[in-house]
Amino acid sequence: MDLQDQLKNLFPDHIPSNGPEEIEVTNHELYIQKEPMICKYEKRKGKPTTIISGYEGEDEDFKILAKEIKSKLAVGGSFKDGEIIIQGDYRDKIMKFLQEKGFKTKRVGG
Repeated sequence: MDLQDQLKNLFPDHIPSNGPEEIEVTNHELYIQKEPMICKYEKRKGKPTTIISGYEGEDEDFKILAKEIKSKLAVGGSFKDGEIIIQGDYRDKIMKFLQEKGFKTKRVGG
């Protein structure tokens, strides 16, 4: 008894479809704010970190932005307490990326 026969036994009323499923793709717009985002450099436990804060939009949008930054720079990081924490000193690259997206940035520290 193969998998198809087992599925027919479990779900006798099911009619399998051979066509691909249609997936709706929604384009998400980020909230562009008036105040600049703060991009600062800190050392935490002796290791350099870049911290981005000052986003006025929703947390979900900020998490999406954090994921984009981490994947573009191929670095680790996290999102905590309304801040994006990136491992390493990448202020210049992050500021350039944010300015290309339409955000205002401000460099703080060092």
